[in-house]
Amino acid sequence: MLWDGSPHHWFGDQQGQCNLTAVIDDATGALLHGVFTVEEDAQSYLTCLRQILLEKGIPLALYMDRHGIFRRNDDHWSLPEQLAGEQTPTQVGQALRELGIKAIFAMSPQAKGRVERLFNTLQDRLVQEFRLAGISTPNEATMFLNGPFKANFNNQFAKPARESQTAWRPLPRGLDVDRICSFSYQATVGNDNAVRLGGIILDIPPGPHHRGYAKARVEVRHLLDGRWRVYCKNQLLLETTPPVVPAPLRTLRRRQRRTKIGKNRKIAKAITRNDRVKSRLTHDLGASNT
Repeated sequence: MLWDGSPHHWFGDQQGQCNLTAVIDDATGALLHGVFTVEEDAQSYLTCLRQILLEKGIPLALYMDRHGIFRRNDDHWSLPEQLAGEQTPTQVGQALRELGIKAIFAMSPQAKGRVERLFNTLQDRLVQEFRLAGISTPNEATMFLNGPFKANFNNQFAKPARESQTAWRPLPRGLDVDRICSFSYQATVGNDNAVRLGGIILDIPPGPHHRGYAKARVEVRHLLDGRWRVYCKNQLLLETTPPVVPAPLRTLRRRQRRTKIGKNRKIAKAITRNDRVKSRLTHDLGASNT
């Protein structure tokens, strides 16, 4: 399965560029799902992934480029990452890992030939279709693309797979697709039994016997519909209602904390002790040579 994003003037030059994130079945050439957004972002890819899981199941592998949405391209390693021997994956990368989907990164644009040809075909056809239908917003375009247009497109262009062995796994019963296809963060509950994350304050209700969760490490999930969830050891502590006006989701920046030796008492004491030993040895050697 291949997916990619393509910015284009889908609604005419006067409307500005809009990005289409689309997924295609590499074995058949069938268009699986597409999402129009103002710009290419992690939310659009997670939205496509969620829909594919519900409609088709779990693909064995996904073919994509080396965009920072899919893989970490920075050289920052936190202390936990150094101990683990690997960088924390991106939001999309984490979802693929939890689902056991193999990520295959293309080394060149030519390697993604099939999905690039798909965009060329869609740019030729969809622009005219949108103009005739009077479509001028990303939401309208997404509904149109995944409606009768996708069915007609696949009937005309999709081909039977050459191999009969399926490349899809059934969705396990009870798998929380909304939780997996979301933005995930680790946080610590404050003394006021609340989690603060990116300017958002999430008040956790008391647990059994009025239990509090101060200082507990929790998993915070920002779902695609705008809801927030807080988990502690896989137990759901809080779930908010969806916002009245949905807003685009953005990945919160990681804190790139650097270890300062001066603030680590154990390291500071060790350095001080070593300095004293070196000074004493230098003094003793100097005295013996005089």
